[in-house]
Amino acid sequence: MTVRRRRVLAAFGAVAVLGGVAFAAPTSASKPGKTTDIQILAFNDFHGNLEPPAGSSGTIQTGVGSDGKPVTVPAGGVEYLATHLEAARAGHENTVTVAAGDIIGASPLLSAAFHDEPTVEAMEKLGLDITAVGNHEFDEGIDELRRIQSGGCHAVDGCADPENPYDGADFPMLGANVVDKNTGLPALPPVWVKNFQGARVGFIGMTLEGTPNIVAKEGIKNLAFKDEVKTANLYAGLLRLIGVKSIVVLLHEGGMPASNVYNYNCDSPGPGDGISGPVTDIAKKLDSSIDLVVTGHTHQSYTCNIPDPSGNPRMVTSSSSFGRLFTEINVTYDHKTRDIVRTSVDASNHIVTRDVTKAEDQTALIAKYKELVDPIANRQIGYISGDMPGRGSTKPESPLGDLIADSQLAATAAADKGGAVIALMNPGGVRSDLVYKASGAEGDGVVTYGEAFTVQPFNNNLTTISLTGAQLVTVLQQQYSGPNQASPKVLQPSEGFTYTVDNSKTGADKIVTGSVKLNGTALDPAATYRVTVNIFLADGGDGFAELAKGTDRLVGGLDIDALEAWFTANTSATNPAAPLPANRITFI
Repeated sequence: MTVRRRRVLAAFGAVAVLGGVAFAAPTSASKPGKTTDIQILAFNDFHGNLEPPAGSSGTIQTGVGSDGKPVTVPAGGVEYLATHLEAARAGHENTVTVAAGDIIGASPLLSAAFHDEPTVEAMEKLGLDITAVGNHEFDEGIDELRRIQSGGCHAVDGCADPENPYDGADFPMLGANVVDKNTGLPALPPVWVKNFQGARVGFIGMTLEGTPNIVAKEGIKNLAFKDEVKTANLYAGLLRLIGVKSIVVLLHEGGMPASNVYNYNCDSPGPGDGISGPVTDIAKKLDSSIDLVVTGHTHQSYTCNIPDPSGNPRMVTSSSSFGRLFTEINVTYDHKTRDIVRTSVDASNHIVTRDVTKAEDQTALIAKYKELVDPIANRQIGYISGDMPGRGSTKPESPLGDLIADSQLAATAAADKGGAVIALMNPGGVRSDLVYKASGAEGDGVVTYGEAFTVQPFNNNLTTISLTGAQLVTVLQQQYSGPNQASPKVLQPSEGFTYTVDNSKTGADKIVTGSVKLNGTALDPAATYRVTVNIFLADGGDGFAELAKGTDRLVGGLDIDALEAWFTANTSATNPAAPLPANRITFI
C-alpha cells in the first residue's frame, strides 16, 4: 500500500470516528436520466446582519457614472435575502444552499447580544444546508463554536430564553483544516455529501490557514490551522476513494477583483486575469478533481474561471458580504462518469434588492429579538454632523478609524489608566460607518449605542503597553511587511501621531522613518512611549508581532465603552462631532 493511500485511509478513519462524513438524505424526485441538473446557491460573510446594513455596508456597486463615481443600489437584510433565495429555487428540482464562512461573528448588537443565536435561527429559516467556518466563527473560541453547532446555554450568560434553550444549528459547520493539537484529529467535521437522485456531491469546508493571526489566541490555543491546498487535496482523495467524484470546496479565503462592480467579468482578457490575492494561488494548486470553489473573507464579489493544475478553467465565486448578494451556480452531473461536467458550470451573482416582499418568518424573528435588545440599542450616546466613513472609507486612513483611536487615547491617557500618549486601531476592527441620516426614530445625526456597537462589536479590552521609539517604527513597518505585505493593514492613529508613507517603495521601506512624529517632535528611537491598542493587537494579532513585545502591560476597559464615553463627553445636539479629515498619515 502506498504512503499516500495509507494517509487517505487514515484520514477517512479519523473522519468516520468523528462522524465527519455526513451524508444528507437524498432528494425525492423523479427517476434520473443520464444527467442531473443541480443548483447551488451560495453566500458568505453574513456577519449577523439580520437587519438591512446601513451606510456603505448596505449598498452594492452596479456600475460607474459619467462623473466617474460608483453607482450603487441599497441591498441586504435577511428578510429580503430569504425571499430572493426562495424565488431562485423555483423550478429547480435539485438545489442546495451553502455558505463560505463568517456567517456569525463581528455582528451587530441585534445578533451579538445573544451570541449570534438569532443568526443561526435565521439561517435555518432561509434554508442554509451547509457552511464552512471562517475566522470569525472562532471569535469566542472553539468551545463556544461547538455550542453554536450543538446547542445549550452560553457558559457565562446562560440562555436568553431558559424555557426554550438554544438547540444548535441544523446545518453542519465544516472545518477540514482545523486540527486538535492534542489528538491530531479534525476538530470539526471536514466534509459533507449531498445526494441528488443518485448524484452525490461532496463538500469540503475550510477556513483560511492564517486564522490564528486574526482572532484572539486564547480560544484557539489547542488548535492548528493547516494549509488549505494540502487539506483540500487530501479530502478530495478521500471522497474519490468512497466513490464521490463531484467535489465542491467552500473556502473562507478570497481574492480582489480588478473592479468593484458586482458582476465584473474577471475572465477578461483570459481566465482569472482580472483577480488577484490569496485565492488565485490556492485555486491554481487545488486538485483538478475539484469542480468548484466557493470563497469568502475578502468581502468582494466575483465569478471567475481560474485554471486548475491541468490548465482547465474552474469556477471560483464570492458574493460580497452582509447578505447583499448571493451566487447562483448551475451544474450538470453525468451519471456515467459520476462527475460534474466542468463545461456546464455557470455562475452569476444576484443583488439582494429591497423591492421584494419580506419573508414573514424572518420579520417575526427580528421583531422578537428587537423587543429584547432595543432598550439598550436605542440609547443615545452622541451626535455627528455628517457621515463618518469607517469600513466604507475609500482611503487607508478613515475618519471613523481616527475617531476611535482618539477615544481609546482619551480613555487611557490618565496616569492611573495607563498613561498613554499614542493609540492605534486596527482597520479590520472598524466594521461599519456612522451614518448621519436616521435609520430609526432617533433623528438625523444621533448616534445610538446599537450603531456604535455595529462599528465595534468585539468587546476588546484596551491594553496599554510600553514601546521604544524604534519598536514603534517597526510596528508601522509591519503594516506593509511580513504577513501584511500582500494586503496591508494600516493602523488608525490617534491625534498628534503622524508619519509619511512612500508608495513608490515596497514592504517595510514604505515607512519614511524620519517622518514619524508625536505632537510635531520626531520620535526618539531610544525613548519609551506608552501606547494603547486593543488586546487583540497587543497579543500580536493582524501580523503585528512587535506589539506583543510591549512591556508593562495594563489591561483596561472595553473599546466600545471608550467610544461611548468619548461621544458622551465631547458631543451634544448643538455640538456634534464633525467627520475628521483623516490626514494624520501622509501618502506620497
